Amino acid sequence: MRPPVIFDLDGVLVDSEPVWEEVRRAFVAEHGGTWRADTQSRLMGMSTGEWSAYLAELGVRLTPQQIARGVVGQMAERYRHGVPLLPGAKEAVVRLAAGRPLGLASSSPRALIDVVLDATGLGTYFGATVSTEEVAYGKPAPDGYLEAASRLGVDPGGCVAVEDSSNGLRSAHAAGMRVIAVPHPVYPPAPDALALAAEIVKSLDDLTPDLVDSLTR
Repeated sequence: MRPPVIFDLDGVLVDSEPVWEEVRRAFVAEHGGTWRADTQSRLMGMSTGEWSAYLAELGVRLTPQQIARGVVGQMAERYRHGVPLLPGAKEAVVRLAAGRPLGLASSSPRALIDVVLDATGLGTYFGATVSTEEVAYGKPAPDGYLEAASRLGVDPGGCVAVEDSSNGLRSAHAAGMRVIAVPHPVYPPAPDALALAAEIVKSLDDLTPDLVDSLTR
């Protein structure tokens, strides 16, 4: 069997980080909180429970549960009007799905994962999908990636992960996977996190079966 590949979703397949920032920043302002300079970078990779609690700490006058419902609802509405797939996303998934199992380990809530996969038709290519809502800890903890490998029935050490963010790179590396980094130009990972990647590619067009296979030989 060719090495399984486990994708991140936000920032790898979907250009969602700008949307997340816009929605959460507006939500914080609307409900009495204060957005900080490092807020977006801190939020990237957090599970729903983690980021909603963090927004409450910024002074939002709602419970974390209310914050999560409000933000996720707004995100789902945005996606229903069009999912901003990154260039080459669908082609990369189809290319790598030939002859190998694919998984997804995302910090997005399950409701948004399902909206994206249904709207784009990508759901048929993934043998297992995991939201960090469904595990104990979000990224940078390895839980989401380990759970995705478990659901695929494969050894995490034989998997290749595709990530963009600092916390995502740390998560996949901590799970024992070889990691291919596809840095987002607007939200680049920290140098120490990027150093954990086995390969760095400029775009999803560079994510080829030969590259993936070379990492586990």
